[in-house]
Amino acid sequence: MKLKFEEAISVPESERRSVADSIDFHTIEVEPQYTGARIEGDVVTLDFVKKMMEDFKNQKYLHKRYAFQIVLQTRELLQALPSLVDINVPNGSRFTVCGDVHGQFYDLLNIFELNGLPSEENPYLFNGDFVDRGSFSLEVILTLFAFKCMSPSAIYLARGNHESKSMNKIYGFEGEVRSKLSETFVELFAEVFCCLPLAHVINEKVFVVHGGLFSVDGVKLSDIRAIDRFCEPPEEGLMCELLWSDPQPSLGRGPSKRGVGLSFGADI
Repeated sequence: MKLKFEEAISVPESERRSVADSIDFHTIEVEPQYTGARIEGDVVTLDFVKKMMEDFKNQKYLHKRYAFQIVLQTRELLQALPSLVDINVPNGSRFTVCGDVHGQFYDLLNIFELNGLPSEENPYLFNGDFVDRGSFSLEVILTLFAFKCMSPSAIYLARGNHESKSMNKIYGFEGEVRSKLSETFVELFAEVFCCLPLAHVINEKVFVVHGGLFSVDGVKLSDIRAIDRFCEPPEEGLMCELLWSDPQPSLGRGPSKRGVGLSFGADI
């Protein structure tokens, strides 16, 4: 009821000013006593990302000037992408797809320990649900975004059903961002999550999506490319099903246990 009331009195999406456009991180001063990772100029380097990850590992925070810089640069990169991104992996090269990280920063470090850091020679696709549930969602998302800024082709990011305002309110990300950074960052992340692509196709063969398939037959890749994704996920339709649907053991289609999207069998 509280959320519905807030929604009723809020400004409609179309009239809202982008919070990203109102931020100039260059004007934010870094106090002399700050000892954490620093970005020199506008370029996010591997040294910076390594230092930031080491700080996060020791549960230190990143200065909000650099956090703003990373998130705003990532937003620019993501905005330019289509809703369905094609990835080309040359013969003999490796490519790693990772499922939900859900705020487990130490698990993310473990993945990098076992499989190497993201780079052009060792690219990754993180397939949504970076945040919520775990206690280190902010550290996870800043690390993934920093790698994206460092080398856009080293890491691909897809939207999950948890990259949305309603989920972040309930499952912890919003509260975590508010306590570690500020209210402005809550709004900024919500904006940037709306820029994340919805699906990827690897070498014209492998379709990678956070949720699953559709309630209707005959959906083409061109239909997914045509989705205007720059919004909160709707409660039905292709974008909703891409984020929410699940496979089921039986054939055909069935209702989703989640109450959104659907369950689909091997024949679908």
